[in-house]
Amino acid sequence: MENTNNNIESFQEDSYNRHSNWYTNLFPEKEQKIALLNGIKTYKGTINHWLQNQFFECVKPITTYKNASWLTVGDAYGHDANYLIENGVQNVIASDISDEFLAVSKEVGIVEQYSAENAENLSFENNSIDYILCKETYHHFPRPYAALYEMIRVAKKGIVIIEPQDPIMKMPFLLFMSNVLEKIKYGLVNKIWKNRFSYEAVGNFVYKVSEREMEKFAAGINLPMVAIKNFNPNFWFPGSEKIPAIKSEKKFRKILFKKGLRDSLSNFGIVPSQSLSIIIFKTLPEIELRESLKKRGYKLINIPNNPYL
Repeated sequence: MENTNNNIESFQEDSYNRHSNWYTNLFPEKEQKIALLNGIKTYKGTINHWLQNQFFECVKPITTYKNASWLTVGDAYGHDANYLIENGVQNVIASDISDEFLAVSKEVGIVEQYSAENAENLSFENNSIDYILCKETYHHFPRPYAALYEMIRVAKKGIVIIEPQDPIMKMPFLLFMSNVLEKIKYGLVNKIWKNRFSYEAVGNFVYKVSEREMEKFAAGINLPMVAIKNFNPNFWFPGSEKIPAIKSEKKFRKILFKKGLRDSLSNFGIVPSQSLSIIIFKTLPEIELRESLKKRGYKLINIPNNPYL
């Protein structure tokens, strides 16, 4: 047992180190970092910017509360914090496991405040920040549930998780085939479920999320509400940051067609959406926010009161 624990701890530390050094290895020189950050300022109006806005639109209903405090988690060079700042949010702290890139981001005006933070062990006090945004980061954590509990501990009002969706719960046929094939031969299901075990170059398993997983999490710690939005943003391609997002561009029309088709299939329940935006509320949100979320395509899940408490 001790050997197993040592192996897990060793993997965790290795994962932290890999992620901490990832962007430093990709952009070792300060001039390279500045060039990337300048690209954030100049890529507006491009396909890449349009695709990124599919993610950020999920957060927009909450950004109307300009005085709310925010922490972005896994925000390597401050892109997420920059969106909040540009939308008038006045108190935003960008964080990542390494703050080397964020220090340069502050120099060039991308972020205003930053902190080096391990999401699985945040340095902030309980209930000290109104909202926490974890966008396309949760799937990198070696212990995602540890990070989830940490974010809930620190947040006063709620956390926003934006991640790829685990398809198995939304695809009954795949679940049926998985059950049948596993009875025939262990591992046979991998022949049809190609991305059952997905890994990224930095060394992490891609930990996808599901609606049911998050509502169970909320119910388990007696939280009042989860808001979930299904959406399809994953149409990025190399060079998309240089092509205008206008209908006269053939590649943009192609994305609009693919996205429209995928949205229709998802809306009818034929295939699951690519991604989920999940807001886990620690306190019941105001009526105005609930209505705004519904208008933006969120489904509000009221967690019933525990009758034994």
